[in-house]
Amino acid sequence: MSGIADFTVRAADGQPVDMAIYAGRVLLVVNTASKCGFTPQYEGLEALHRRYETQGLTVLGFPCNQFGAQEPGDAAEIANFCSLTYDVTFPVMAKVEVNGDAAEPLFQWLKAQAPGVLGTKAIKWNFTKFLVDRSGKVVGRYAPTTKPEDMVRDIEGLL
Repeated sequence: MSGIADFTVRAADGQPVDMAIYAGRVLLVVNTASKCGFTPQYEGLEALHRRYETQGLTVLGFPCNQFGAQEPGDAAEIANFCSLTYDVTFPVMAKVEVNGDAAEPLFQWLKAQAPGVLGTKAIKWNFTKFLVDRSGKVVGRYAPTTKPEDMVRDIEGLL
């Protein structure tokens, strides 16, 4: 795989989503959870999405239940939570695994392109963020503790 456009993921309803539809856009790919201490970051992610969407940014949320079982709901429950609690309008995809043998291929690729601290590839917790440029290359990996608003300079540099 040479870029993010080579992948197909699943929408919340289970339908395939060809990532090529995002070609030419800056992407912020995030593994999310509804019952995590970092869950309020949905608000910041939505703010980024709304502020920069017309300039070419798309935020993509991928719910994950691998960390402390903090995303126990099904797709409908997750969508309802995101919409009602944080008025999320960016795409929230089907629940995935981001580590281990069953990890979503997209996340296997993201981790290989942008290893974490000391070269570790494993995602340590919910709300790890990957920034992808318009050509489909990963240009940054951000820790769960990095607030969305702290990424503005990097995002604006790509837009």
